[in-house]
Amino acid sequence: MGDKAQTHHPGAAGRALTADRPASVRNVVLVGHSGSGKTTLVEALALTAGAVNRAGRVEDGGTVSDYDDIEHRQQRSVQLSLAPVEWDGIKINLLDTPGYADFVGELRAGLRAADAALFVVSASDGVDGSTRMVWEECAAVGMPRAIVLTHLEAARADFEETTRICAEAFGGDDPDAVLPLYLPLRGPEGPDGHAPVTGLVGLLSQKLFDYSTGERKESEPGEDQLPDIERARNRLIEGIIAESEDETLMDRYLGGEPVDVRTLVEDLERAVARGSFFPVLAAAPAADGARQGLGTVELLELVTGGFPTPFEHPLPAVATIDGKPRELKPCDTDGPLVAEVVKTSSDPYVGRISLVRVFSGTLRPDQTVHVSGHGLADRGHEDHDVDEKVGALSMPFGKQQRPVTHAVAGDLVSVAKLSRAETGDTLSAKDDPLLMEPWQMPDPLLPLAIHAHSKADEDKLSQGLARLVAEDPTMRLEQNQDTHQVVLWCLGEAHADVALERLRNRYGVQVDVVPHKVSLRETFAHKAAGRGRHVKQSGGHGQYAICEIEVEPLPGGSGIEFVDKVVGGAVPRQFIPSVEKGVRAQAAKGVAAGYPLVDVRITLLDGKAHSVDSSDAAFQTAGALALREAAADTRIHLLEPVAEVTVLVGDAYVGAVMSDLSSRRGRLLGTEQVGTGRTLIRADVPEFEIGRYAVDLRSLSHGTARFDRSYARHEPMPPQIAERIREQGGDEG
Repeated sequence: MGDKAQTHHPGAAGRALTADRPASVRNVVLVGHSGSGKTTLVEALALTAGAVNRAGRVEDGGTVSDYDDIEHRQQRSVQLSLAPVEWDGIKINLLDTPGYADFVGELRAGLRAADAALFVVSASDGVDGSTRMVWEECAAVGMPRAIVLTHLEAARADFEETTRICAEAFGGDDPDAVLPLYLPLRGPEGPDGHAPVTGLVGLLSQKLFDYSTGERKESEPGEDQLPDIERARNRLIEGIIAESEDETLMDRYLGGEPVDVRTLVEDLERAVARGSFFPVLAAAPAADGARQGLGTVELLELVTGGFPTPFEHPLPAVATIDGKPRELKPCDTDGPLVAEVVKTSSDPYVGRISLVRVFSGTLRPDQTVHVSGHGLADRGHEDHDVDEKVGALSMPFGKQQRPVTHAVAGDLVSVAKLSRAETGDTLSAKDDPLLMEPWQMPDPLLPLAIHAHSKADEDKLSQGLARLVAEDPTMRLEQNQDTHQVVLWCLGEAHADVALERLRNRYGVQVDVVPHKVSLRETFAHKAAGRGRHVKQSGGHGQYAICEIEVEPLPGGSGIEFVDKVVGGAVPRQFIPSVEKGVRAQAAKGVAAGYPLVDVRITLLDGKAHSVDSSDAAFQTAGALALREAAADTRIHLLEPVAEVTVLVGDAYVGAVMSDLSSRRGRLLGTEQVGTGRTLIRADVPEFEIGRYAVDLRSLSHGTARFDRSYARHEPMPPQIAERIREQGGDEG
C-alpha cells in the first residue's frame, strides 16, 4: 500500500484488458459530490497505470473522459462510465459516477456493479450531505470504502481539517477507523503565500515519496519531520491494531514490543477489505508532461492490495423465473451464467450497448442467453422473458470499445446488439433462466409533460420514449388517461434537460414541454333533482324520452352509484339501462368545469315514454340532460388529488420543511425520529402544490432530504382556487 518495495507493471495504452480469474479483478466505484474531482482522478490513475499517454489520450484516439457529448456541453458527468486499468497484474474497473443528485440512478448502478468504493472529497469544500447519505448506504451493506482528498492545490485546502471532518462524518462511533495512511509534503511557499503539495510521507514505512519531478521518487525524511510523522504514525498503528484479528497484538504494542510493518500492512488490508477501517489518502492530477499524479501510485496499491476481490462480494439474491430461490457459489466461473445489465446506452454506429456485470459463469460472444426483466412495470418497463444472441464483447474506454474474447465471473464487459435487454435485466443461460433481485432505484418525482412538436415527431415519439426509459430506469413514462398527457417523471431539472436533449439529438425527436395537469374531479355539494326532456316530433320518426332523477353526494372513493326506483313502468324496463348509460357518459365528461363527476348516487325516480318514438338513444340523451339540470341547481365541488408525502430530513432542516409544507396547504400528520439526526415528516399535501417539490426540497435542505409521495384521495378544493381553475378553463396544473 504505497510502502511496499516492489516493481510495478502498468498496462499498455490501447490494449484491451481481460481477466481470466476473478481474483485478478477489482471493481471500484468513485463516489463524491459534483466537482469533487472524480473524473480527473480517473484520468490521473489511467495515466499512472499506463492506460493513456502523457497527453491523456489512448492509442486509438480519444481520452478516458470522452463519454458523452452532453457531458462536454454541461461540463459535468451525467452517466456511469467505466475505465479499466491494470496495475501489478490486477485489472481495476474504475466506475466513475455523476455527483449531481439528479443522476443518483447512475450512482446506484455503479454501487451495484462494484465491490468497493472510493469516496472522493475536495479538501477545499469538505463533505456534503448527499455524500454522507451514500456513505450510510454503503455502510448498511458493508461495502469496503476508502477516502481520497483532492484539490490539495487550492488556496483554502486543508488536509488535516478535512481529514478531521471525514472522521467525524464517516467514523460514526469510532473516528479512529478513519485515519490517513500518508501526510502531504509541502514545498516552498509561493508569492501568494501558499505552499504546494509536492509529495507524501508514508506513515507505516516512514518514507518520503516526492512527486515534484513528475515521477515518484523515494527518500528519507529529515530530522525536523520525524516528530509529526511519529504522532500520526502511532495513532494509525493503534487504529490498525484495534481492527486486528490478533487480540494479543494491542497488549504487545502497548507493552513496548515493536510491531513488524508487514504485519501492520496485512492487518490493514484485511480491515479495509471487510469494511471496518477506512483509510484516507491524497491525490492530484499529473502536471503537464508528467507521468504520475501525486498519490496515484499509493492509491493503485491500496486498490490492488486492500480492496476485496469479487469472491468477497455477496451475491445478490437469485431466483428462478417462477420465484424459487436459487443458491449459487459466489464468482464461480464454471457455474450457471448470471449477469446483470447495469447500464444501457445507444451508439450511432453499433446500436444498443449493454454494460454488464458478470456474477457467475463466463459470458462469451455469440452465446444465446435468456433476458429476464421483472418488477419495473410501474416505470413503463414491461416484464419480459426473451432469448437473445449476444453480439460482440468489448471493453469500454472513453468512447472506444476494444474487443475481448470473454468475461469471467466478477468482471465487467460491454455487450453489443442485445435489442431487448434493459438496465436492471438479468442475463442467464437459455436452458437455466434465472432472475436477480433488482437494486433499489430512486422514484422520479418531477413531472415533465410533453407533446410532439410536429407530425413527423409524433410518428417517432413513442419509439424514442421507449428507448429513453429502457436506458434509464429512474425515468418513468406515464400516459395519463385523465389529462391525456404524456408525462416523463424525472429526478430533477438537470435529469429532465438531459432527457430532452437525448430525445432531440440521439433519437431525432423534437418535443414541446407543456404545463403538467393534475387529475381533477367534480362532485355534488348537496342533494339536487333534475328533469331531462328530449322530445322531437317534427314529422317522420321522432324522439321521445323524459326522465326525472335525484343526485346526492356520497363519501369519497364511492364512485358513481345508479339506483332504479321507477314504479308503474313509467320508464319501460328496456330503457332504464339507457338512462344509466346516458348519465354515466355525462358524468365522465363532467357537469361544471369538464372534469369527471365522482362520488354521487343517481336515482331514477320517474319518466315518460312514447310507444313509437322512444328509443335507447333518446333515453341516453334524456339521462344526460337530467344530470346537467341537477348540477345547475346546486353547488359543484372541484376535487383535487391529495398526496401522502413523507420527507426524511436532517434535524437541522425540520422546521423549515414543516413550515414549507404548511405553506403548500399541507396538513402535518406527525413526525418520528429515524436513526441519529434524521426526522421523518408525514403530511397530506394537494398535488397542485408539489409539482416542483423535488426541486424545491433539494434547495431547502441543501440536497440532504428525500421524499416519497403516494396518492391518498381526492378532496374539495378551496372555493377561491376552484374559481380560478374554472376561469382558466381547466388548464391549470
